[in-house]
Amino acid sequence: MATLDQALRLVALMESELMRRRTDIDRNDSYYRGKHPLKFASEEFARFHGSRYRGFADNWVGVVADSPVERLTVTGFQAAGEERADKDLWEVWQVNGLDVDSQLGFLGAVNSARSFALVWGDPDDPDMPVVTFEDASQCIVIYEPGSRRRRRAALKRWQDGSHDYATLYLPDELWKFRRPLLGQREKSPQESDIDDELRRWAPRDEEELGEPNPQPNPMGVVPMVELPNKPMLVADPISDVSGVIAMQDAINLLWAQMFTASDYASFPQRVVMGAERPMIPKLNAAGEIVGKQPVDLEKFAVERVLWITGKDAKIAEWQAANLAAYSQIIEVAVGHLAAQTRTPQHYLVGKMANLSGDALLAAETGLVKRVEEKQLWFGQALREIARLIFLARGQDDKAAAMRAGAVLWADAESRSYAQLADALLKLKDIGFPFEWLALKYGLTPTEVANVVAMRAKEMELDPVAAAASLLSQREQPGDEPAVDDEDAASEDAA
Repeated sequence: MATLDQALRLVALMESELMRRRTDIDRNDSYYRGKHPLKFASEEFARFHGSRYRGFADNWVGVVADSPVERLTVTGFQAAGEERADKDLWEVWQVNGLDVDSQLGFLGAVNSARSFALVWGDPDDPDMPVVTFEDASQCIVIYEPGSRRRRRAALKRWQDGSHDYATLYLPDELWKFRRPLLGQREKSPQESDIDDELRRWAPRDEEELGEPNPQPNPMGVVPMVELPNKPMLVADPISDVSGVIAMQDAINLLWAQMFTASDYASFPQRVVMGAERPMIPKLNAAGEIVGKQPVDLEKFAVERVLWITGKDAKIAEWQAANLAAYSQIIEVAVGHLAAQTRTPQHYLVGKMANLSGDALLAAETGLVKRVEEKQLWFGQALREIARLIFLARGQDDKAAAMRAGAVLWADAESRSYAQLADALLKLKDIGFPFEWLALKYGLTPTEVANVVAMRAKEMELDPVAAAASLLSQREQPGDEPAVDDEDAASEDAA
């Protein structure tokens, strides 16, 4: 059990580390949303054109981040020693809306290098724990020294109304704190000292919460799990977005320069040389000529009429700028981005012409491997989430079995129905069971159970077809035909 001073010190240390991470998290989030500052521009270009392109972004970051997430779909959980997925666990998953929220958690991890999931029991429904995915900007987990899995503590910090809130999760208890949000105006040293005192975390009132504070943690482990994106042995995990930002900035600058060139030099330009600028009389209020003034050249440009004077006057012309040079460089930059992130070219460039199914599969090999890597990284965390769900329900045996269990995923590879059906038929011919084939087809374990029940019902209604199906399953190609025992005895007697 931690004392109040120990809990406050732990909150302060974890909050400091969380604030250190916020810079990269906020930057990556802005880039994913298409809010890109103009970078790599010269001082002159930025001074004259920076504000013009402040709201423009050719956003490839979103495509790179979304491409693996759209193929990360959890279909079930299977505990060690079990032949089928766990129905109770899938019910918890569905009731908590995690078929949708898990996608938000995966996207958060891809963008911010990590996301989190929190599991806690519901006093009103002990069989249905509350499971939520949490953002990396609000949560942090610290581990035991020398371990990347044994969690020592977790913190969730957020703002609501006029206060900051924080919840500290420990293996045996949790603490809830609150502090007021203060203004940011300049203040005297005395006012700053008062603010520092007010900004200290204080335990939340038990009467307000309607529960003790601190309260015991019946699960016996820290109930928050980290989902790292590209975990490293000693360093922080890596975001898929961080390595894209520099090339994204370069692409945005090239577009800005091309737009500027298009505005100023995309058409052939003509210039008058050796001529005086046309002048017109300048009149006073009485209509008398009092001088001369230059002609408004914009008026000539609109009316397409120009009066040229001077014996040496002539017209010269220079060619329009070659804007294709910019588009070619942009295309090369996008190709580099695709190679570095293993995003298929047709996701980014959008050029597809007479590509066969095999060619498309080959083009997506890098993305498929990228998705399968994330299934490994996130799968370990998801197994721990499933274990916490069983602990919250008081099912310790199932929790222990889930530590060595498996997460069931939808196929990361994109195939046509014809290709998939042909592959499954060949697997059936060599003896793979129907339920396994149904899972490979993409059905969830619940859907597979329903299909199996419907098949059984159909066989009951049509026993002849059921017998024929059973016979065809026994007599696979190459197998010897079945011999009845009486026929075998007759042959022996003969």
